[in-house]
Amino acid sequence: MKTGITGGIGSGKSYVCRRLAARGIEVYDCDAAAKRLIRTSPDIRRQLTELIGPDAYLPAEPDSTEYQLNKAAVTRFLLASEANAKAIDAIVHPAVFGDFEASGMQWMESAILYESGISRLVDCVVVVTAPDEIRIQRVIQRDGITRERVKQWMDRQWPQDEVRRRADYEIVNDGQADIDSQIAALLADIHSQDHKASSNI
Repeated sequence: MKTGITGGIGSGKSYVCRRLAARGIEVYDCDAAAKRLIRTSPDIRRQLTELIGPDAYLPAEPDSTEYQLNKAAVTRFLLASEANAKAIDAIVHPAVFGDFEASGMQWMESAILYESGISRLVDCVVVVTAPDEIRIQRVIQRDGITRERVKQWMDRQWPQDEVRRRADYEIVNDGQADIDSQIAALLADIHSQDHKASSNI
């Protein structure tokens, strides 16, 4: 049974994943995987270069086995239009999907689980939530950016209530609720559901 973990910026989903790791549960990080694939996949390099132009990547370092993305050029292209952003997603997202499936891992973390379509690869979804003001303060302290910038990022993501409505489980990370007890209950229920599914095969 494959499980996806999602949550908006500042919700603390990465913290929840670290607590899962402490229990021996390895979680596939979609964002880290996307960055790795952009650096290492010749196919992605070719497609992004065809889409953005020859300056999509910086000149290769001698003896380097990795490609270095030209972040300035890619950011200009991405922010120019919504169509451009979707075109990049159409290259990177399928590569991440395939990499997750090839990994054999049962858990994944993705901030855009529903938006990217990768939710179709999991059997259930866990959303990590927190009040908006707490999320804002967390990101300000973590990234050193303005309140307005945090709000811009939040506005670009799906509303927390919509993700909560779609998800199968919720972990409240408001600084008061006990995370470990919620994780224990979550794992017990997922194990129970997994056992029932196995029994019905």
